[in-house]
Amino acid sequence: MAHPSQLGFQDAASPVMEELLHFHDHTLMIVFLISTLVLYIIMAMVTTKLTNKFILDSQEIEIIWTLLPALILILIALPSLRILYLMDEVNDPHLTVKALGHQWYWSYEYTDYNNFGFDSYMVPTQDLTPGQFRLLDVDHRMVIPTESPVRVLITADDVLHSWAVPSLGIKMDAVPGRLNQTAFIVSRPGIYYGQCSEICGANHSFMPIVVEAIPLKHFENWSTLMLENSSP
Repeated sequence: MAHPSQLGFQDAASPVMEELLHFHDHTLMIVFLISTLVLYIIMAMVTTKLTNKFILDSQEIEIIWTLLPALILILIALPSLRILYLMDEVNDPHLTVKALGHQWYWSYEYTDYNNFGFDSYMVPTQDLTPGQFRLLDVDHRMVIPTESPVRVLITADDVLHSWAVPSLGIKMDAVPGRLNQTAFIVSRPGIYYGQCSEICGANHSFMPIVVEAIPLKHFENWSTLMLENSSP
């Protein structure tokens, strides 16, 4: 999760987020090179005492400063399109979870099971236990297995919400009357925090998202226990 004075992204916990981090570093290096070149040219023009009154045009320079930006845009666009299509792929998910946004909490339904779902509310500050995070922890986490493709169906019950977990590279709008979907694979066990990323009313800041990834064997035990507790 993020920490105070952090400048970079959170550590990647999914293959898609790793690709996004690599693309960010790739693009940032191009930006640094362009900025350095422009700064050097500005400084050279400001500080030099040499002038050339006979240069009226230069076709070679015009060709270079036309083709070079086009090449740079291609170097940025191709990796970007690749990741865009990777993020849109949903291949044979092992588990499907429906996330339903409300004012101001989330509901999760495990659609592969019968009558398996729960609401997820933020833990109030006065009820926090040692080790829990203020405004981030919830009473019921969304539990998923690691190293398994998971599909999340996202919608809303009232107003616009947005289901976002930065460590997983996921951000999808929850729109009333519309069902959006996204998919991801969690690389390692852990607890990953997110928040609603669409202004949805007075308590927009108080509907966090917590995803707990555990090994498949433990997930099966957890789901069996939850089904036993929910059965009449």
